[in-house]
Amino acid sequence: MAVRFVILGGGPAGIQAASHAARLGADVTIVERDVVGGAANLWDCIPSKAMIATGATMSQARRAENMGLAPLETAVQLDPLRGRIAAIEQRLNRSVCELLESQSVRIITGTGRLTGPNTVVAEGADGRVDELHADAVLVATGSRPRVPDWANIDGERVLVTRQAYPPPEIPSHLIVIGSGVTGVEFVHMFSAYGCQVTLIVSRQQVLPGKDPEVAAALEDDFLARGVKLFKGARAESIERIGDEVVVSCDDGRVARGSHALLAIGAVPNSENLGLDAAGVETNGGYVPVNQHCQSNVPHIYAAGDLSGKLPLASVASMQGRKVAEHVMGLHTREHRHLDYEKAASAIFTEPEIADVGLPEAEAFALGRKLRVTKVPFAASARAHIDGDTRGFVKILSDPATGIVLGGSIVGRGAAELISVIALAVTANLRVTDIVESLLVHPALAEALADAAE
Repeated sequence: MAVRFVILGGGPAGIQAASHAARLGADVTIVERDVVGGAANLWDCIPSKAMIATGATMSQARRAENMGLAPLETAVQLDPLRGRIAAIEQRLNRSVCELLESQSVRIITGTGRLTGPNTVVAEGADGRVDELHADAVLVATGSRPRVPDWANIDGERVLVTRQAYPPPEIPSHLIVIGSGVTGVEFVHMFSAYGCQVTLIVSRQQVLPGKDPEVAAALEDDFLARGVKLFKGARAESIERIGDEVVVSCDDGRVARGSHALLAIGAVPNSENLGLDAAGVETNGGYVPVNQHCQSNVPHIYAAGDLSGKLPLASVASMQGRKVAEHVMGLHTREHRHLDYEKAASAIFTEPEIADVGLPEAEAFALGRKLRVTKVPFAASARAHIDGDTRGFVKILSDPATGIVLGGSIVGRGAAELISVIALAVTANLRVTDIVESLLVHPALAEALADAAE
């Protein structure tokens, strides 16, 4: 008899787990309350990057004169933008559903909850109730934006991130609260659209926890765009007065704009899942997991944002794959566990930012010996051809062995280029392996070899 595998949540973790487990012979059921694809397709990753791509095209158009072209005028049109985002979401959803259906994965549109360690009750949108018996369960229901009591979200001029893909109208002056990854992407996006933007930064740099040199490069770009930075300020209240939004900070400063956007983290979607009934322990709403993504109940797994690990779609997908392999018994001594410290991440600002591996500041704080080499894109022929020489490549390596430990990239195509360093970190390659690769010329990737050299 096939392993009965029930998955709550059809986001990146759930999709990957379902598809991989089905290929391995499991009897798989997914319960998803919205659409297969999850928050990544509906509200987060895909629509935000689609809007960022529109902003990038506008920025390129403004640089037309530098490329030997006549000046180009651009303006955002909300209805075509909405249509573009919806079309992308629909195509991705259709593609994923067709894949899962071809693998005989059962998809239930509705909500599911555990009623015991091996039982899930699924209530479909059509009113049908199914009791599913499971040999293994994956809970991957994601997270939602954190909204404090003082925020006064109204969905019109005071928004959370998921209400801004796109917003009801293009702001004339947007106040962004929160300078993490999501916050800075919104600053980039709307400043590219021609909006005036104020960013409230609770620390002394944007992107707290990131390499200060990387954060400084992004701040320089923001200032060049006319973005106002309120550093060292925490928002305490948001008040809407007519067509104006007023954000008051703890240091007495006040920001005034047409709209405000809250981007201050997320909370897990762990309510009403029956975790208590199944004996699953939680911590702050998250489900603590081991290296196999198992909860304290061995056959109940958690992945994605709910697991409290890195909140990245790529990490969630890989967790889903590892869960499927563990459920199907493919966990031998040779089986590679997921190493979260080697996960690559990107921030889709302009210039793009990407990093992987050991953070430079953390390494030095631990007293670890490190070789740090950096090459600016201003030394790259391709960067000059593309008309954008901003940024740099930085590679961190062990001075004794030459093994690549990490790296950061700021500049055009950083999200793609970081894959080379990520592979080197994962495979324990040396800088000489990058140096001796016969790369394309002219290409931005040559800066990787130069930094490795």
